[in-house]
Amino acid sequence: MDANIANIQHFSVGDGDGIRATLFFKGCNLRCPWCHNPETLSAAPVTLNYPAGAQICGRRMTEDAIFAELTEDADFYRESGGGVTFSGGEVLLQAAAAAKLAARLKAAGISLFIDTAGYAPFSAVEALIPFADAWLWDYKTASPQKFRDTVGGDLSLVEENLQKLLSEGASVRIRIPLIPGFNTAEEDVSLICARLKEFGITKVDLLPFHRLGSGKYEALGLAYAYRETPPQTAEEKSRLRKLYENYFTVTMES
Repeated sequence: MDANIANIQHFSVGDGDGIRATLFFKGCNLRCPWCHNPETLSAAPVTLNYPAGAQICGRRMTEDAIFAELTEDADFYRESGGGVTFSGGEVLLQAAAAAKLAARLKAAGISLFIDTAGYAPFSAVEALIPFADAWLWDYKTASPQKFRDTVGGDLSLVEENLQKLLSEGASVRIRIPLIPGFNTAEEDVSLICARLKEFGITKVDLLPFHRLGSGKYEALGLAYAYRETPPQTAEEKSRLRKLYENYFTVTMES
């Protein structure tokens, strides 16, 4: 079965344990204004116009072609305790194709992580449960209104899916992007922590804000809402870490 792919990133170290290949599925049904992969949002191919030349993002790939490319680095996965991460965009929007590919990776003994915002029918989540070793679950806010107004979706669907996934005994790592002006005020953090505790969460990964995707917005001819927002200082990251450590074991990306 073909899949709509934005990119395959080899030797990725930020999308799970060990050395990994990250498969970026194209298309997303949310619109986070801080997204650092804006080229993956549209399901259609897009052109990034860089000074060095144009780059087209988006292609249909067969299951065989994707599997062949992902397994090129199998020795590195095994030596490092790594594997493959399905990301996006939103992988759950292509759950049928993802599940077929995931089954082949599992049969080949390759670890699979699913990086998702969880915004899809639970049937899409369910299709991948037998094959995923871990889920990297993006949790942006505990405010339904903020989620609706800023991200463009219904938070209850994300939370219902998370609850069901946890009830299946899946390994879930909650990842919280730290977005200035959106979810970093103390009241926002308290609301997030209280809500996640209700789900029985004990550990979270914190992802500090960065502007690494800003050049992509320019190349796509899009406005970037966080263009003038500076990265968080060491002091600000320390403040946020301490707030979350009141509730959870915390890992923070550098």
